[in-house]
Amino acid sequence: MSVSSAVSTSTSENVLKRAIDWRGAFWVASGVPALVVFSIGGIAGTVGVPAFAVWIVSMCMGFIQSFTYAEIAGLFPNKSGGASVYGASAWLRYGKFIAPLSVWGNWIAWTPVLSLGSAIAAGYILNLMEPAPTAEAIAAYIAQQATSGAVVDEAAAAAALMPIHGWTLFTLDLGIVSLSINWTFFIGAILMLLAFAIQHRGILGTASVQTVVGLVIVITLLIVGVVPFFNGNFHAENFSPFVPLAVPYVPDPGAWNINGWTLVLGGMFIAAWSTYGFETAICYTSEFKDPKTDTFKAIFFSGLLCLVLFILVPITFQGYLGLEGMLGAEIVAGTGVAHAMGAMVAGGSAIINVLFVFLMIAALILIIITAMAGSSRTLYQGSVDGWLPRYLSHVNHNGAPTAAMWTDLVFNLFLLSIASVDPTAYYFILAVSNCGYIIFNFLNLNSGWIHRIDSGHIPRPYKAPTLILGLGGIFAFVNAMFMGAGAEVWNPNALLFGFIAMALIVPVFAFRHYVQDKGQFPPQMLADLGLKSGDLGEKKAGILPYLALAGGVAVVVISAIVFKLG
Repeated sequence: MSVSSAVSTSTSENVLKRAIDWRGAFWVASGVPALVVFSIGGIAGTVGVPAFAVWIVSMCMGFIQSFTYAEIAGLFPNKSGGASVYGASAWLRYGKFIAPLSVWGNWIAWTPVLSLGSAIAAGYILNLMEPAPTAEAIAAYIAQQATSGAVVDEAAAAAALMPIHGWTLFTLDLGIVSLSINWTFFIGAILMLLAFAIQHRGILGTASVQTVVGLVIVITLLIVGVVPFFNGNFHAENFSPFVPLAVPYVPDPGAWNINGWTLVLGGMFIAAWSTYGFETAICYTSEFKDPKTDTFKAIFFSGLLCLVLFILVPITFQGYLGLEGMLGAEIVAGTGVAHAMGAMVAGGSAIINVLFVFLMIAALILIIITAMAGSSRTLYQGSVDGWLPRYLSHVNHNGAPTAAMWTDLVFNLFLLSIASVDPTAYYFILAVSNCGYIIFNFLNLNSGWIHRIDSGHIPRPYKAPTLILGLGGIFAFVNAMFMGAGAEVWNPNALLFGFIAMALIVPVFAFRHYVQDKGQFPPQMLADLGLKSGDLGEKKAGILPYLALAGGVAVVVISAIVFKLG
């Protein structure tokens, strides 16, 4: 199995370039810990006191699963795009339309990070431009309106005093969600264009930017995760009673019954979207100088970083705020997290609060860049391998997959217009995209043992312990349970629309495979496994992959039936 000096499978003359080692990938992926900001409030508001345990369990599961991803990535030193691309190759023998589900599910999960991160960052920028009015200003406005005979409440007064926040060019009701073009949309669009401009320079330039910004953000999150233990802002009583909420977003303790377990599984479902995300470190295999050593190191050390931060930050966050503090509207929406972190570290200093807001904006830009780098390479490699339309394999002179990046950008402008409306729309997008992520996760964890059976003769730079590989296979079904039981906690239609979003790959793949490629796969797709498009090799795993698929579907259906909110 040879490693080419460059990835020459693109349809254009430009190619991805071997320009970084594992440290570069580590820093490109260093934005992943910032994903805690996306849902720390939502999980706390849904689960309650056990929220910190949800983060710990989820992160430990993600770390164990990463060893399977590290092994299968080593089989493909000439591919980019991440675990989904490597896992899809295992499923190809067992069904042409099964394999691309892995690639599509991973992209559906990662691409919304651009719009959701931009929406939160835009919220912070809007609050800097137009701070919330004081209680005195609201009271004065109400009194002023009363003199003219108008009666307004505090919410209406606050809205009137914040015209920038309330301005919208137009709003369109689409039924299940609404679409709005407002200041959040325009500021978010500028941030995504900034991420695009950084990416346009290629992976080496991106890694250089991420190293600087990532180091600042990692240090900041470490401070947030450690300082409250020593400055008196950590309160152990905030971790009891250890029972889930009775009703989401209401600070009343519930019980460990079906309703309580449903909320906890809903938290596990959405936490996976963040804690498993460091697998993006192996999206750059074909851009590593030495993929044999860089691949494992990239995902392992990224995993260690996330293990520390995804455990420490939620613990200190909860230890400071307590249950009622975590249920605050701005915490749930994500736009109050920076102020809370500033208060945790420096006791509410105005200067520190503003500093943390700027750091939070930088952290969000960091994860936006991370997401665009990973998701665009998933689209690129999906195109090179024959899963997605050919135009996505275009690469510019800097080695950046610009056609895939433009696709990410345009799609996320649409999502941003939805996420700009309110937190309900935000969590709807998050839950639907995470259905794709769990399906990708299921297929790829099972691809580990399928590759062992079907391609056991192929040398592996890293081979995961069999016990760890087996645990990954078990976790695939546990994650399926999280989806079946927990998706509808975030939106009654999340599971349905998640399946609809995944089904869109069928016409997309059919167009590429049967219209553009006339029923043949590109010859280089399975070259690393020594296979050809017309001869995919023996199905040594027999019916086991099909049994795994049937078992996964059964787990989702049964979980959805058993776990319901009362």
